[in-house]
Amino acid sequence: MSTPLLPNVDAGKWVEIGQATVDTLLMLAGSLPLTLLIGLPLGVLLYLTGPRQLHARPALYGGLSLVVNLLRSVPFIILMIVLIPVTLKAMGTSLGVRGAILPLVVGAAPFYARLVETALREIDRGVVEASLAMGATTRQLVMRVLLPEALPGLIAGATVTTIALVGFTAMGGAIGSGGLGDLAYRDGYLRSRTDVAVVTVVALLVMVQVLQMVGDRLVARFTRR
Repeated sequence: MSTPLLPNVDAGKWVEIGQATVDTLLMLAGSLPLTLLIGLPLGVLLYLTGPRQLHARPALYGGLSLVVNLLRSVPFIILMIVLIPVTLKAMGTSLGVRGAILPLVVGAAPFYARLVETALREIDRGVVEASLAMGATTRQLVMRVLLPEALPGLIAGATVTTIALVGFTAMGGAIGSGGLGDLAYRDGYLRSRTDVAVVTVVALLVMVQVLQMVGDRLVARFTRR
């Protein structure tokens, strides 16, 4: 039943808002693991091939940086539109939760890769040099030194990336990706139902706050005292 403050939000609309929230969470659950799976090794590669690093490769680093910077700079809505042919071939549709996964990963993985590179660069150079002096291979250096030392930063970066993905899902609603963004655009904007838009925004804010709190707790837990 609607209220004077929320005249357009009745029982049926609350059900719709609940489903939109579930769709947003499904998009997040489908895209975040792939984003981390791609972004982490890409960030490690950027670090290793960067200037004055163990496997410095100026040409490779420059090419990777260019691709990462280009993908990061493209507004997500435009990226979704550009990727429609690829999304149709890979996912069978460019609409709804399923159609949003690929663009979300393409948009967020380079973002996380940069955060990974930054976290690795903050590791004490002496720790890296000591490991190499003891004969550590590149694999050992990455798995036993770099990733454990940078774990709090990696978790913090993953938290920032997760929140960015929530924002991407909201923006994608403008072109039919579903979720809270789609509901806010379709009902809140196109039908001028401000109360519906406010409720969806509040739902997104709560989601972001919960994710940030979880991320902060994990960072605190894994930070070495």
